[in-house]
Amino acid sequence: MRQRIITGVVAGAGFIGLTVAGGWLYTSLLILLAVIGFTEYARMNGVAWSHPSSLLGYAGVLLFVLPWSEWGITVPSVLTIVWMLAFLLLALTVITKNRTTIDGAALMLLGALYVGYGFAAMVEVRQIEQYGLLWTFLSFGCIWSSDIGAYFTGRAIGKTKLWPSISPNKTVEGALGGVFLSLIVSAIFALTIPDFVALPKALLIGLIAAAAGQFGDLIQSAYKRVRDIKDTGTLLPGHGGVLDRCDSWLIVFPLLVLTELLPV
Repeated sequence: MRQRIITGVVAGAGFIGLTVAGGWLYTSLLILLAVIGFTEYARMNGVAWSHPSSLLGYAGVLLFVLPWSEWGITVPSVLTIVWMLAFLLLALTVITKNRTTIDGAALMLLGALYVGYGFAAMVEVRQIEQYGLLWTFLSFGCIWSSDIGAYFTGRAIGKTKLWPSISPNKTVEGALGGVFLSLIVSAIFALTIPDFVALPKALLIGLIAAAAGQFGDLIQSAYKRVRDIKDTGTLLPGHGGVLDRCDSWLIVFPLLVLTELLPV
């Protein structure tokens, strides 16, 4: 527990500092996390980083997350990237005479989209011209407060299991406590900075971030059970890997962007 707390404080402080700094520092951090996250994803699926399907997956991740527009380079749309990556992975099954199976190709396509677009959405939100930092902190604030609220509410009064076959320790009471604290945090943003976001919209963001964030956690828990592993990696002692720590982020940020609740 001591190691977990120390790692959490140091990593959290560093992440917040780079988020405030923004620019290439924050973007570089997210690119690094995306690459490590995809490496964890490939490894947990039994695919070496140097396998051709993994290399195509890395290429997809980088196409999503690199700041091409800042370099004056126009890249295809998300749909085009996904289709081209799907085509190349399917072509690989032919070239390798099915040594790369269609199941393996599908896994790499899913991983590139899940990890690559997830981190790309975080970069995109931080680069919002007006209030980019505030939109980023509102999103993270709702995610983190949901985690905290769910944990402590669950420990204090949690009795009804939420989804025992996936995550035995999570409770319905904890989940509701997470949603409640997320709504409080989102309301604080709206009430203290009224020019930034209206209260109804802030509450909607808080609700979606809490619900989707908890679902993101369950998604990763379900996947780890299928693969029979405890953690996706060992990057953060006591906390696991990138996918363990960023599972909620990878769902919440794309959802807030795609629903246009954030003005990207």
